Amino acid sequence: MNAIDFSPLFRTAIGFDRLARLMDTARTGADVGGYPPYNIEKTSDDSYVLTMAVAGFAEADLDITAHQNTLTVVGRAQPTPEETRRFLHRGIAGRGFERRFVLADHIIVSGAKLENGLLHIALRHEVPEALKPRQIPVQASRPAALMESAPQAA
Repeated sequence: MNAIDFSPLFRTAIGFDRLARLMDTARTGADVGGYPPYNIEKTSDDSYVLTMAVAGFAEADLDITAHQNTLTVVGRAQPTPEETRRFLHRGIAGRGFERRFVLADHIIVSGAKLENGLLHIALRHEVPEALKPRQIPVQASRPAALMESAPQAA
């Protein structure tokens, strides 16, 4: 696959570095394997759940980090003594992994739990109060005749 150069689009744009990173991540994302498998579920208008199949991993083996609109989930496989086990078929992957997810603005990680080999990460869209639309009250103006007859401050 040929790399697409988006730099001409960003010559006159300021502050769109995140968009460039997002496009680069999408382009290189196809190279990443599908391990571990995951689901992304929208549970309400402003809530999501990311579920990853992490069979064989304990809570201590998993590291979840949210930093600058990126969610990173890392699983460190614990080494097992291979000499005591003899597999006829080994289909359960026990390798470590790192998965990155790009989060939209104002998406926060509200919790995580490991249950029956599935890691559930709760995400919530929280717009800060300062960025929410607010209603501006309209004040009645005084009629022009009253304004002219009102005493002027010196």
